[in-house]
Amino acid sequence: MAASEGSGIEALVAKLLVPVAAASGAIVFVGFFFRDFVGEAVTGQGWVAISLVFFGSGLGYLAVLPYRDEADDEPTAGYLLRVRRASVTSTLRSFARGQDPLTMGLPVTVFAAFFLLQAALPARTSAAVTAVSGTILRVGGPLFLAAMLLAVCYCAVLLFGPWGEIKLGGPETEPSYTYPTYFTLVFTAGIAAGLVFWGPAEALFHYRTPPPYFGATPQSAAAAGDALVYSLFHWGISAWSAYAVIGVPIAYFVYRRGAPLRVSTLLTPFLGVDGLDSVWGRLVDTLAVFATIGGIATSVALVSEQFLAGVAFKWNVAVGTAGPLVFVGGLTLIFVLSAATGIHRGIRRIAGLNVVLFGLFALLLAVLGPRSYVLDRGATALGRYVVHFVPLSLHTGGEWVAQWTVWNWSWWFSWAPFAGLFVAALSRGRRVRTVVFTTVVATSAATMVWFLLLGGTTLSVQRSGAADVLAAVAQRGGSEAVAGFPLLAALPLSELLVFLFLALIVVFMTTSADTSTLVVAILATRRGLAPSTGSIVFWGAFQGAVAVAVLLVGGAETLQALAVLTGGPFAVISLVGIAGLTRSWYRNERGHTSIVRRVADRLPTVQAHHDVDPPEED
Repeated sequence: MAASEGSGIEALVAKLLVPVAAASGAIVFVGFFFRDFVGEAVTGQGWVAISLVFFGSGLGYLAVLPYRDEADDEPTAGYLLRVRRASVTSTLRSFARGQDPLTMGLPVTVFAAFFLLQAALPARTSAAVTAVSGTILRVGGPLFLAAMLLAVCYCAVLLFGPWGEIKLGGPETEPSYTYPTYFTLVFTAGIAAGLVFWGPAEALFHYRTPPPYFGATPQSAAAAGDALVYSLFHWGISAWSAYAVIGVPIAYFVYRRGAPLRVSTLLTPFLGVDGLDSVWGRLVDTLAVFATIGGIATSVALVSEQFLAGVAFKWNVAVGTAGPLVFVGGLTLIFVLSAATGIHRGIRRIAGLNVVLFGLFALLLAVLGPRSYVLDRGATALGRYVVHFVPLSLHTGGEWVAQWTVWNWSWWFSWAPFAGLFVAALSRGRRVRTVVFTTVVATSAATMVWFLLLGGTTLSVQRSGAADVLAAVAQRGGSEAVAGFPLLAALPLSELLVFLFLALIVVFMTTSADTSTLVVAILATRRGLAPSTGSIVFWGAFQGAVAVAVLLVGGAETLQALAVLTGGPFAVISLVGIAGLTRSWYRNERGHTSIVRRVADRLPTVQAHHDVDPPEED
């Protein structure tokens, strides 16, 4: 995204944010490490507000810092990730003229209708959505399982086969981002705070209620091992493959066929580039907008519960009914500012900070946690994950599979439009093999290490009796949001770990929400136009408003179920995209060499020696 140097206003804002961050940071520091000194001077809502001021001012400072790179003077990515800067009046006018009526109007109408029904008939609305989603997950389970397994197989073909050599752009095209930046943006956009939310909880839940595939006794040593295997399965290469099979076709048709940066670009082989403005193409983009907003808004609402649980646990205070609204409102301001400042500034910098915090927390957990247990159980779980991968992918029986595996696959497919589109936009100048390796292999490796560390530590603490995390979860009505805090309290340097954990919640959610805001603004803007600042602000605020409505009206699980239902259409669309891309490559991309052939060609040639009759003696 081309970004200009900071304006005078932005420079002034940056200067003002420094003392704000310093002052609020000092209060948070004293509250964390010298709680008795503060006493009861600050209420629960006060701690929420102060914490958000600290995180928001710090992240906001990163976002508004000026950026200048001579490479930005070149049209490296066209309008793909550019934000148009203008005055307030021009911004409002360009926003009104630039929005696609269908792509913008239909999602806004659907969300408004949903919350009206949820407010008027909450029980009936929730029951109807739950019944429909439950039926689809049970009946459509084989479709999700087959689509996800096919996605994994197709990614393996792209990784090792000849099509992996295809370059996304002309032969001389250079990548728009360095590889560390590329990986950072892909990883942080695609995983969100679910990594923090479920890291300490998923293995624990499988330990309490073991998956029927293995059939272990609940809360036994065998159940602990099986729980880690299923955590890897739900967050490993299968999940990330859903992003790749959406992102690679979009990237290919954008950079090799001149198609627009749209999710509907998947249909290029069937509709043609000019046909993407048809009703079918616009409906696909509209569905992508709905899935993205529903997924992000419910995630914001749910992680607010985790953050507030941490505040209540740490300071033993009640956050009240206004606490969640304060959190969501503050978080919305952070990710709107990040998205509006652009990818080279807010999005890139906060993503970099995210990865640093992620690595620091994982390192501390590895040092302070039960290393021998995590290494031993983790290595065993990883080996069993590889051995059982195909049977697990084909296992269709039981309500447990529908509620966990199929639900997860549907959720990942519902996020695939926005994550895949972002991957496509970042991948100009990359080879297909690099895109797949980064999107599937590198990201899933980082994710699986996290789940082995956090899940293994939770199981060890639970089984050793150092902390009863399951009891803490039960006391909060079964909410998984609280699982991480009694776990961290049982470890050395617990104050530091809890602080980093809360920071990760905010930063991980910001890095996905700012990306989704940019992607939705691109999809809702008329073809050929870059989204304006007004469009960025509108869609970011709209996502925040949906999250606030969830908190006020209720129905977080209902809205999440609606968003998950979009995973079904995109599972089918991913299959259509794979078919169309394969047909295009068979026709237009011949003469490439697979990585297997390249390795084989470098092996020494072994010549066969034929037996030769000895010469006859005279």
